Amino acid sequence: MAVHEHPHRTSGFHLPAFRRNGSASDGATTATAARAHAFASLRLVMGFVFLWAFLDKTFGFGYATPSGKGWIDGGSPTKGFLSSVAAGPMESTFHDWAGAGWADWLFMLGLLGVGVALVFGVALRPAAVAGSVMMAFMWIAEWPPAKHLSDGTPSMSSNPFADYHLVYAIVLIALAVAGAGATWGLGKIWAALPVVRDHTWLR
Repeated sequence: MAVHEHPHRTSGFHLPAFRRNGSASDGATTATAARAHAFASLRLVMGFVFLWAFLDKTFGFGYATPSGKGWIDGGSPTKGFLSSVAAGPMESTFHDWAGAGWADWLFMLGLLGVGVALVFGVALRPAAVAGSVMMAFMWIAEWPPAKHLSDGTPSMSSNPFADYHLVYAIVLIALAVAGAGATWGLGKIWAALPVVRDHTWLR
């Protein structure tokens, strides 16, 4: 029996061949775009973290802030947290600050300002500074290095240094350094404003 070969006919399943003629610049462009989208996604999620905290503490949605205990209902956004501080070098200071009007306003304006800046991708550098200061104070208030609270009970600290406040601060700084507002945000428009061009720390 004769076997005839047909060089132009193939049978069976074949995976598509990958093109190898793409330039290195195409790969670099793709990687840059992927990085920009990753930072933009992180920025939006972080913005939601701050904005949600502001909204819940303002209106009392029943999550961290019980219904009817919101700021607009006369509740204090700082009293519960600061009055419960039970460790660290600023324990008594935080107790004195708990529920103070100026502390409530600074805390809530900080949450709102950082949240809005992140969501819209503007003023990321001031937001990083403000947010990092807030996270530093909250880190001191929880004082992860303590093994025991002031009453002698275990602190249940899971790590003596790296907790989520530190992570949030590092993320805020990274977003500002990366200029993460240019993708899915108003960062480019913001940077083009005359006052921002003259004062680059506002970017």
